[in-house]
Order: sequence, then C-alpha cells, then structure tokens
Amino acid sequence: MTQAHPRISKAVIPAAGLGTRFLPATKATPKEMLPVVDKPAIQYVVEEAVSAGLDDVLMITGRNKRPLEDHFDRNYELESALQKKGDASRLAKVQESSDLATMHYVRQGDPRGLGHAVLCAAPHVGHEPFAVLLGDDLIDPRDPLLQRMIEVQEQHGGSVIALMEVAPEQIHLYGCAAVEATAEGDVVRISGLVEKPDPADAPSNYAIIGRYVLDPQIFDILRKTEPGRGGEIQLTDALQQLATDEKLGGPVHGVVFQGRRYDTGDRGDYLRAIVRLACEREDLGPDFRTWLRSYVAEEMQQS
Repeated sequence: MTQAHPRISKAVIPAAGLGTRFLPATKATPKEMLPVVDKPAIQYVVEEAVSAGLDDVLMITGRNKRPLEDHFDRNYELESALQKKGDASRLAKVQESSDLATMHYVRQGDPRGLGHAVLCAAPHVGHEPFAVLLGDDLIDPRDPLLQRMIEVQEQHGGSVIALMEVAPEQIHLYGCAAVEATAEGDVVRISGLVEKPDPADAPSNYAIIGRYVLDPQIFDILRKTEPGRGGEIQLTDALQQLATDEKLGGPVHGVVFQGRRYDTGDRGDYLRAIVRLACEREDLGPDFRTWLRSYVAEEMQQS
C-alpha cells in the first residue's frame, strides 16, 4: 500500500541575485523583471507554481528588488486610467499579476548562496514539504514538470529534483547527479550530487535544473552546511547529505525532464527564449516569423 505524504501547498522563489551577467540593464532593474516578450520573467515562474496548485508563494528578495513586490501588487492609478479609457484588454493584463497568488516576501540580507536563500524560507514553510523554483529556468506550460515532481514526492516522500540530460562537455556548468534507474521511466533514484564537476569527474550527464520539491528536513541540514563552491552555502551540498543518508529526510528522487525549457540566465539563451516564445504567440507569431525568415535569408546572402 502506498504511503500518503503531506500535500504540498507552498512555493519558494529565490530572487535575491545581483544579475551581473546582464549589466548595465540590471544596475537599477532586477534581472527577474526583464521582459520575456511582454511579461517579466518572474511572472512566468509564479504562473507555473500556480498551475501546479501552489498559490502560496514566498519570494526571497534582496536590495533593489522592490519592483518585484510592486509588480505583484495592485496599481490603482494605472487601473483607473485604463478603466476610463475603456481598455479592458490591458486592464486584464495589469490585474492578472496581482490576482495570481498570495504573495509573501522576505529579504536575504547577506547573499550567501542558494542554500542560504532557501534557509530564509524556513519560518514561512514550517514543517511541510515545499517547492523551490529558480527564476532563470522557464518551463513551457505545455510540459508540466512541477506537477510531475509533486506526484513523485507524494508517492515516495523525501525530496525530488528536476534533471536534464546534457552533453558531457557541458556538465561543468551544472550541479550533477549520480542516479539509479527505477521502474518508472522518467524517475531515477539519486545516490549522490556534486556541484559543477569537471567532465572527467562527473558521475553522469544528468544536470540539475532549477526545480526542486524538498522535505523540510533540508532546513536542519542547511543550518549546519559549511560554505562550499564559491564560498557560498550550496543547496547541492545539503541535498548530497539527504541522498546519502535516507534517515535524515527520506529518499531523493529525480524527474528526468525532456520538455521545453528556456534559460533566461544567459544573455544568448535569454534572446533565444524571447524569439521562440514570440514565434509561438498567436498575436505576434505570424508576422514575426515572416520577418524572421526574411532577416535570416538576407543575412545568409550577405555572408
């Protein structure tokens, strides 16, 4: 008989990073607020959490991140102006972000890494399992990764990490998992984790991507975790302890994702994400694809 595990209801979104790869655009504007077509990247992430049934969202912020709070708050002056103009379409778009979820915010005063950012969520999360969504990874809503991860956690307990197969020469860019097969094709048992290994030392080519469903025991481990790579408290190091000692907080499983993922943490991938999403939009796609074909054809002729 399958054991029942507590239902997940809370999502944590770390958003305290400085966004240095996008300077000077992020000097005064949070990286998470950079638009992906016509919505800030962070809104896609919150929408994903809500689609998975998690409408209690805690955002871990830092200095100069006030625009994140403003975006998910009401803007009565703007709404009033749009109402007076009779612009119902834009009014609905403005109100959409403030009606998405119950939003909470806590500051990570000292940026000491992802593990420390997750630890900042402990008072809000309490003793429940919870999801962590990193803002640099956008998951296409047609490929519901988080829902699948929640299903696996409810079935097995413990923690669940999203994995993606990458080329061996790229594994040094990611956290990496040592895995064992299970009876479910898209689920693996994780026996070890290492942060950004050299390709020759990597236990597999399964890379960790920015979605986690975590057992609350992770907080106790993070409190004792020493700074690791980069002098920061690494979430991967804490998960390594869970993976090697099930008594600490249950097993660690991985869901191998083969769907559409957009990386907005890299400038080139950010631009590619905008192009791909714009091409797929019903209101923008037809004209944009026509222009794009013409532009590429001209560039090929010139080269």
